[in-house]
Amino acid sequence: MSQDSKVKTTESSPPAPSKTRKKLPVLDPSGDYYYWWLNTMVFPVMYNLIIIVCRACFPDLQHGYLLAWFVLDYTSDLLYLLDIIVRFHTGFLEQGILVVDKGRIASRYVRTWSFLLDLASLIPTDAVYVQLGPHIPTLRLNRFLRVPRLFEAFDRTETRTAYPNAFRIAKLMLYIFVVIHWNSCLYFALSRYLGFGRDAWVYPDPARPGFERLRHQYLYSFYFSTLILTTVGDTPLPAREEEYLFMVGDFLLAVMGFATIMGSMSSVIYNMNTADAAFYPDHALVKKYMKLHHVNRRLERRVIDWYQHLQINKKMTNEVAILQHLPERLRAEVAVSVHLSTLSRVQIFQNCEASLLEELVLKLQPQTYSPGEYVCRKGDIGREMYIIREGQLAVVADDGVTQYAVLGAGLYFGEISIINIKGNMSGNRRTANIKSLGYSDLFCLSKEDLREVLSEYPQAQAVMEEKGRNAEAAEIALQEATESRLKNLDQQLDDLQTKFARLLAELESSALKIAYRIERLEWQTREWPMPEDLTEADDEGEPGEGTSKDREGRASQERPSGPE
Repeated sequence: MSQDSKVKTTESSPPAPSKTRKKLPVLDPSGDYYYWWLNTMVFPVMYNLIIIVCRACFPDLQHGYLLAWFVLDYTSDLLYLLDIIVRFHTGFLEQGILVVDKGRIASRYVRTWSFLLDLASLIPTDAVYVQLGPHIPTLRLNRFLRVPRLFEAFDRTETRTAYPNAFRIAKLMLYIFVVIHWNSCLYFALSRYLGFGRDAWVYPDPARPGFERLRHQYLYSFYFSTLILTTVGDTPLPAREEEYLFMVGDFLLAVMGFATIMGSMSSVIYNMNTADAAFYPDHALVKKYMKLHHVNRRLERRVIDWYQHLQINKKMTNEVAILQHLPERLRAEVAVSVHLSTLSRVQIFQNCEASLLEELVLKLQPQTYSPGEYVCRKGDIGREMYIIREGQLAVVADDGVTQYAVLGAGLYFGEISIINIKGNMSGNRRTANIKSLGYSDLFCLSKEDLREVLSEYPQAQAVMEEKGRNAEAAEIALQEATESRLKNLDQQLDDLQTKFARLLAELESSALKIAYRIERLEWQTREWPMPEDLTEADDEGEPGEGTSKDREGRASQERPSGPE
């Protein structure tokens, strides 16, 4: 009984909790974590690539900062070791699927040349320091074998950055600096081997004032190497065989470097021109066409201003050609993320299926209109609708000056013309004049594209036609109301003009009557008797003027016979 109870007790007891270790995740080689780790590995690789040769050729640099070099050397070795661990946890694609099995990842990694180079770069050659001393940095030259990680990091950054051409130029300048740096270090080492100050070609004797400083030694060597590799000249003639060989090698390297620089810059310029041609239309051909056909200056100026507007404001008119190499679904997702919010504002497309809107988004064509340019005229046959993305357009009268309304961003027009509505009163013709006030960016959806998409969605087509019919009825009612208001305004204006003419006639009549009355009062006041003192004064006036009675007689003769 006791054994059975022990067995039952053992069977019924819960298993002891096992200690679980946190496993390192498998990195996606196209993911962000792997990308940032590659950028981290740039620092130790560049450190070894630049500093080791400099320490080997400039002894003062090695002796003066020995403790700092030990810290930096073994920090870079630690990063090298961590990089091997990361490589053991970096997946790979097999038939398009990421492999996360660490056993398969490890077996694949150890069979590559990268694993052998990574191991060779970590061989502890520093152990020879025990016998030869710590001032031989050339023992760490095997760290250069990790340079492929630097190239991989640069390639990933070039594909991810938003400015690949600028990055290519910066990378080229870095390579040029490394080459000149190495050459300057070798020049100083050769000068030390041949003897400082032995001739004009080698580095001057450090015993001279100013030439013993480490910074001056490096800058002089760097300047001398720059002169040689750029083939500028102005360098002392070599005097020994070693110096001749060094100069010949540098000249050959300069020729290769010049060809590399020219090829890289040509590639960058070509890529920039290709990108501009893909994003913006080529205006050189249009300008040549207009010149051959003697287009008038005003129209030619408008065309040039339109192209200039596209270039300055980075406007694209051929989005379909730019995205044509993407898979259809991915192209649709990109277009939806950019334009779906604009298309969903259109009333007839609201509450439609998401798949229908995705297909319609791919059919949108961006267009840019210049100031004063008509988008459509009244009576034109409507073959497309427009959605305003940016800018302002005016609904104008036939004279092109009178504005009835101003349309802004987010509004649309012409949707009725592209839907085949039975009983359409306008006959799919434009009912208004639309003119661009400034530079306006619009999306255009043609009738053929809409018909092609709606052929797969008959229910949506019926709903759109119903919405279009209601919109047309509302538009007709709005036009009738507008015309009625205009007639009322015309009638009121005529009434006001009539009243104004009457008031003007009455005003002229009153002014004429007032003038006659004033004139009559003036003559009446002249007949009033004057005081005696004034009469005597008049009688004693100057000779030749006559008495007051004479003057009154002359006045009575000159008085006009006005109306009583």
